[in-house]
Amino acid sequence: MASTSSDIKNGLCMNYNHDVFKVIQFLHVKPGKGPAFVRTKLKSLTTGKVIDNTFPSGHKIDEVRVERRTYQYLYPDDQGFNFMNNETFDQVNIQKKMIDNSDLMKEGSDVEILFHATNNTPLTIDLPQYITLKVTYTEPGVRGNTATNVSKPATVETGAEIKVPIFINEGDLIKIDSATRGYVERVKA
Repeated sequence: MASTSSDIKNGLCMNYNHDVFKVIQFLHVKPGKGPAFVRTKLKSLTTGKVIDNTFPSGHKIDEVRVERRTYQYLYPDDQGFNFMNNETFDQVNIQKKMIDNSDLMKEGSDVEILFHATNNTPLTIDLPQYITLKVTYTEPGVRGNTATNVSKPATVETGAEIKVPIFINEGDLIKIDSATRGYVERVKA
């Protein structure tokens, strides 16, 4: 058991309302009048649904023990996505609904899979914070439109569409934030 006032943090997995949830965002609030509380955004690891919830200060939560293991993304198929453990060469198939921004995954890249420690079932997949991908298609930028933060759509090698600055061209390598799908920077080859 953990108390919300001190132990809630991003990435914490907990049992709540007969389901396993992961904390996406949290905010400790101490109003001038009344008791403190923790405002959270929780994602169900079984359905993918995101809910807002407020816990009073000192409320006990049932923390779920999880294990993070590094797996290599192999290929997609009809059932989902296939991954291989780099040490034991065991393979696991994960459904698409368990992965946020699955269209950013490149075959051969490493991801972290969270497993429920007691029954060894996969819960969710965490992509690396930053992913480097090659731009395969984008409209050419128009000279003179760079005075403000103008962006344009670009398709990357995995087929995902990302908004990029106007100076990005086909063939450029770009770094993408996997959580927000936002452009970070151009990468030198």
